[in-house]
Amino acid sequence: MGEYPTSAKAGGGYVWDEVLEYRVWCYPHLGAEDFGDGVYFYAFATYEEAEAASASVVGVGALLALVLQREYIDESEAGTYSHVRQERVTEWPVELLSRPRRDERTIPDFLSPDAPENRLAILRGEFPRPTR
Repeated sequence: MGEYPTSAKAGGGYVWDEVLEYRVWCYPHLGAEDFGDGVYFYAFATYEEAEAASASVVGVGALLALVLQREYIDESEAGTYSHVRQERVTEWPVELLSRPRRDERTIPDFLSPDAPENRLAILRGEFPRPTR
């Protein structure tokens, strides 16, 4: 864990490189302790720690992962994808981490003209990838 900005992009990019921390967001209007600063979060190094805190704290939202994307897939409009070679930090629902971590072939295979009709199958690890 490190010192990461409170605000981050929300979701997107389709691929992930590294989990920086897990966040449990607390909402006073939902019953979380009110420190007078509005919405806040607790950060954890592991999913297990965050999950335990999430289960024991009142007024929390969905458990999120702060993810580093060294490269990602931009979908500027539905079905139009581009490969962005720029780092960014974004929050993801932890369920999206079930996708395999990005490797050097993930984005090129996703963008390939030979990709399956359901390109997300590549990101989910459900499509046999060509050997190169």
